[in-house]
Amino acid sequence: MDLAIKGRVALISGASGGIGLATARLLGEEGVHLVLTDKDTDELHKACAGLPGEPLLWAADMTNQKQVDQLVQHAVDRFGQVDIVVHTAGVTGAKGDPLELSDDDYLEAWETDFFSAVRVARATIPAMRSRNWGRFVCITSENAVQPYWEEAVYNTAKAALAAFMKNLSYQEAKDGVLCNTVAPAFIETGMTDGMMEKRAEELGVSFEEAVESFLEEERPGIVQKRRGQPQEVAAAIAWLVSDRASFVNGSNLRVDGGSVQAVQN
Repeated sequence: MDLAIKGRVALISGASGGIGLATARLLGEEGVHLVLTDKDTDELHKACAGLPGEPLLWAADMTNQKQVDQLVQHAVDRFGQVDIVVHTAGVTGAKGDPLELSDDDYLEAWETDFFSAVRVARATIPAMRSRNWGRFVCITSENAVQPYWEEAVYNTAKAALAAFMKNLSYQEAKDGVLCNTVAPAFIETGMTDGMMEKRAEELGVSFEEAVESFLEEERPGIVQKRRGQPQEVAAAIAWLVSDRASFVNGSNLRVDGGSVQAVQN
């Protein structure tokens, strides 16, 4: 299917791995000009080598409004505008008893998982609005609607992000800017690799056995009994940012293999 976005300009955060990198590759294949960012310059250049086109690679801390603004300005200087934002940057943050986690634990997740999206929206949406076309997609999580007790800082930040994006969707659609979220679960990324390595060590089992037992005990809704692939999430994102999703706004698209065991988002 032609997504009808050839020549558009997409800014993708968290682009050096996982969902961000898979999305960059897919959009690049669709003829989209890429502006790719992450915190580590070396990792970004290494990961993005060989991507289609000639992407602009720029390291930025998405918790810093000045750096976000500078990133967007570099994108405009190179490509003239930003039409699409795919904001994947985030952290799982500290885990433990919700009342024993510190203020700093909560603030780390809040700044990275929630407020960074606010900053990127401030820097990009007004210009999209003026052109009457834009797509703004953020990655939330199954945790936004199905929280796990030991992940309170992550749950809280992602739930706030989902609410913010819904708020934004009401305001921006009249000017052609569509705002949606994608909620993955247990995708094969560095984040879940780390979770499973820790689980394997704690249980004294292999990595594969850790994944298998986690699916059985913690994610019974994923009846396919596997982790999702980054490209499976990227495919959903690519559709949402395309002209083919021109009547999708304020939506939360779950790409979770059925992990969330509820009818509503």
